[in-house]
Parts: sequence; C-alpha cells; structure tokens
Amino acid sequence: MNAPRQLPHCGYVAIIGRPNAGKSTLLNRLLGQKISITSRKPQTTRHRILGVKTDSGAQVIYVDTPGLHEAGKHAMNRLMNRAALTALQDVDVVLFVVDELHWSEEERYILGKLQGLKTPVMLVINKVDKLAGRERLLPHIERLSALHDFTAIIPVSARNGANVEAVEAQVKALLPSAPQLFPEDQVTDRSERFIAAELIREKLMRRLGQELPYALTVEIEEYTMKKGVLHVGALVWVERTAQKAIVIGKNGSFLKETGKQARRDMEQMLGHKVFLRLWVKVKKKWSDDERALRHLGYSE
Repeated sequence: MNAPRQLPHCGYVAIIGRPNAGKSTLLNRLLGQKISITSRKPQTTRHRILGVKTDSGAQVIYVDTPGLHEAGKHAMNRLMNRAALTALQDVDVVLFVVDELHWSEEERYILGKLQGLKTPVMLVINKVDKLAGRERLLPHIERLSALHDFTAIIPVSARNGANVEAVEAQVKALLPSAPQLFPEDQVTDRSERFIAAELIREKLMRRLGQELPYALTVEIEEYTMKKGVLHVGALVWVERTAQKAIVIGKNGSFLKETGKQARRDMEQMLGHKVFLRLWVKVKKKWSDDERALRHLGYSE
C-alpha cells in the first residue's frame, strides 16, 4: 500500500436517509466501484460501511448507513438505527438522501435528528431520472429549503450518475484541511470476508419475495485460499423451516442459481477464482435476539 500523505482536504461524510432512498447506489457511484450491496427492497444495508475516495485534491471518507426509520419492535431495527445515528457523530459533512418528491413522516423523523447539528447538511434529491415532469421539482426544492438551513440542495440520479459530480464538488469544498487518513489505494474498511457475505445476501434479497429477505442473513464459515482458488463456505440463516425450503428451492435449484450469481460477482470484485458452497439453517427469531445479532456481526 502507498503511504498516507498530506492532502489539501480530508474528512468524513455520513450518507443518511430512509430505507431504499438510494444511499448505497450513491456511494458506489461516488466511488466509481461497488462496495455496498443494493436491491429494490428497503433495509438492504444493515451495517455502517466506509467508502474511501482519494484523488490529488482530497480524501473523502463516505459512511454508508442503514436506512433510518422510527424504531421498530425488532432488535435488528434498533441496531440499524443506532448504527445510522452514531455515524452522525464526528463527521464533517452529512448527505441527507431523499427519494425524488417523496417527503413523509420518515423524512421528518430524520430531519428532527439533524436539528441542532453544527455539521453542514446537504440535501440530495435522488432518482430524479424517474420524474415524468421536471416542472414539479423546483417547487419541491423551494418547500424543502424552508425546512432546514441546508448547505446545498442537489437533485441527482445515483443510478445513471446525473449531477453526482456536483455533490462531490460541494463535499470537497466543505472538508477541512487535514492529513490523509487511509492509504490511497484503500477503498473500504470492510474485509473481503464481509464483502463475500454481503454479495450472497444481495443475490438472495434481489431474487426473493417482499417478506423473506428480512428474515435471513449470511455467515461465512470458511474463507481460505488453496492453490490459487478462494474457497468460501457460507451459512444462510433463516427463522423458519418453511423459509429454508424457499431458499433452497426445488431440488436445490434456487440455492444453486444464487450461488452461481454470487460466485461470479465475487470473482469480479475480489480478483480470484472462487469455489463457493452454501448451506441453509434455521435459527428461530435470530433477528430479534441481540446476542445472536452480535454473533452474526451486527453490533456496531
């Protein structure tokens, strides 16, 4: 790795918003590569993930967070909220990501958490490529500008990259002068083992129905390199026997296809040939058991 050096600007940027606002897609777009998994289902992101981008002018350390929501009944909901709110501490900039013209109790709840912060807050209106008529956007921006003293309000499409460079330019302008904190070739604080588990979970979430994704998680049991091949053994935990049958599929077809897709992404992201084995086991109510969640890596 290249040694850290002095840069004009360096700092932390928290990316927050309600579930499914497009925070992880924005992070991946800002970095120019994928480190955070995405799907159309809310609460895909369950962990705080750092994404580091270094160029000649700045090192920006983006903090992707789980979707903030009014605390639910489950322990996982509480832990995800805690992870997101903790990310607001000691950052230099906050990116508050909202979904096109959507503004509801969830956004008001998040805005309430931002009140009183001395940190600059930028409002990023995402998914504007989905708007049928842009004439509704300007009045929406005017309404939101009256709710908080945002440093900037920037409409973007994280999916196709439209106007994302404007977000990056504003962020750099707000960062303090500080020494570089990470080697310039480092892009995340997460291990390859963590990324492998997340890629498997991403494929499951994308392929399953609306309810089941929240009742499953992935634990890596084996992660070893043998003769140039990365051997990965992963457990998919679900909460009920019926869910296990769905994840496995008829004659194992669903699990086999999931493994095929995850293996392909692992090889592309990690740069190794991968041999992947998947198992499915039942652990009742694991998502509402703080001890089990900590064992599975959900403590922050």
